[in-house]
Amino acid sequence: MAAATGWMPKPATSSGPADGKRTDQKFMMKPLPHVYSASAFGTPDTHLVSTLENGCTLEVAPPRNFDGPGDTWTPEEMLLASVANCLALTFKAIAKAGRLEWQEIHCHSEGVLDKVEHRVKFSRIETTARLVITSEADRNKAEQLLEKTEANCFVSNTLECVKQFHFEITTLD
Repeated sequence: MAAATGWMPKPATSSGPADGKRTDQKFMMKPLPHVYSASAFGTPDTHLVSTLENGCTLEVAPPRNFDGPGDTWTPEEMLLASVANCLALTFKAIAKAGRLEWQEIHCHSEGVLDKVEHRVKFSRIETTARLVITSEADRNKAEQLLEKTEANCFVSNTLECVKQFHFEITTLD
């Protein structure tokens, strides 16, 4: 699997506050179970449009490896983005609860789609998290919180393929 180096995430748009910060001081998860839904619509001559209940839409097409156009999101990329995003969001919640001072986290997931037991599926997903902390004194705490993040990422925990999680920590001081 290729090393995850030299990449930088692209800025994302958000439907939240303009500065991207939560306005509430304390976050509490609502009691389980949670129910989520999404739908997909398409015609023979168009990309699919995936829609959430809140109206957010996303164009989806097959990847180039399946004769897709390569100009929009694919289900394969959406799965990998779900893993990377869930790990990053899980870390944010755990770091907040653990009172870790940090500057940024970048998560990059790469998956191998292969034939396993007569079915095409992801055989492995490898994720690298790059974390920037404010002080070297917090390195051990950051490592512990990243390990806790891996154990608590529910998207990753749902998947049955081999999962590998690596992290790199750098400091500002």
